[in-house]
Amino acid sequence: MTNKKSNAVNTQNDILYIGVNDHLTDLFEGQYSVPNGMSYNSYLILDEKTAVTDTVDARFGGQWLDNLETALAGRLPDYLIVHHMEPDHSASIADFCKKYPNAVIAATAKAFTMMDAFFGPLPNPRLTVKDGSVLPLGRHELSFITAPMVHWPEVAVSYDRTDGILFSADAFGKFGALDVDEPWDDEARRYYIGIVGKYGAPAAALLKKAAALDIRTICPLHGPVLKENLAHYINLYATWSSYTPEESGVAVCVASVYGHTARAAEALADALRKSGTKAVVYDIARCDMSAAVADAFRFDRLVLTSPTYNGDVFPCMHAFLHALVSRGFRNRRVGLIENGSWAPMAAKVMQQTLSACDSIEFLPAVTVRSAMNDQSVKDINALAQELLK
Repeated sequence: MTNKKSNAVNTQNDILYIGVNDHLTDLFEGQYSVPNGMSYNSYLILDEKTAVTDTVDARFGGQWLDNLETALAGRLPDYLIVHHMEPDHSASIADFCKKYPNAVIAATAKAFTMMDAFFGPLPNPRLTVKDGSVLPLGRHELSFITAPMVHWPEVAVSYDRTDGILFSADAFGKFGALDVDEPWDDEARRYYIGIVGKYGAPAAALLKKAAALDIRTICPLHGPVLKENLAHYINLYATWSSYTPEESGVAVCVASVYGHTARAAEALADALRKSGTKAVVYDIARCDMSAAVADAFRFDRLVLTSPTYNGDVFPCMHAFLHALVSRGFRNRRVGLIENGSWAPMAAKVMQQTLSACDSIEFLPAVTVRSAMNDQSVKDINALAQELLK
């Protein structure tokens, strides 16, 4: 990984990072906790023609334009390449156009439709790109690859044939600002599952197109520039986009009112750990739910634990189940633990909800009647044995 400490992306120092860090946002997209901030990445190619790739969130547009002006060192931009129209990357397009009205905007037809919807008419000339379009800049030559639904329909990525650089839009992005050092995998997984996860097939299609390229550097719109061990990142994306479990283990996700249901979940996790199986427990009423969702996809087994509440599941479990279904959860073995003082219904509701997902193997459900007793301990140990098979 390469962070912003060096603004040059390539060894020739003619592709520069001009993005920004965001430590103001607490919830990215209004739902994802980002304690280490976010980056909004933008790059400048200095060649016979100059090209800027993407803009940044509106709150940082002034800082980004200053970065751009400094990097241009008296030159003017010939092109603004728009890979993705989501506002965290496109919000500063109008300000760019006001400052540089002669720069050509290069984007897909769908991107221009969205651009008009966001900003109305813009004065700049346009270049519509599609799969296979080529933009010569001098030493550098960009080839465009459309990537619809990774994760919006207008998305394209571009590939610099000269230096083997893939400008990957939101693909290979992660949570976290570039002035914070942290491991890539966990926050990239949480980002992918949360934001791109529903669109595994389009992501896999992009990987298939990219497999024919000699990629030596990946420049995403969020997170660090990737230069080393690219096979690791690409293989993770292949795993995530195919909905294949990343590793062996059990995510135990629990909603509990007075603690009795939580004790059942902990008893199961303890039994699994004693057998040498990795088990991670999430209190989904209090944890970062996106982390629990990411680990549900990460591991090959999932256990859902909820009390019956108004003839349904506890509200946070309802939200968690929706998060799984809406992201295409599949190919997992699932255990269910319900609690009910009368008319327990949680296991039935959880199974019915997840039945919308493909290739789910449900294990026999465990029912706790109000509080743990000898029978529920026996049943939980039996569930642990089923999960170990």
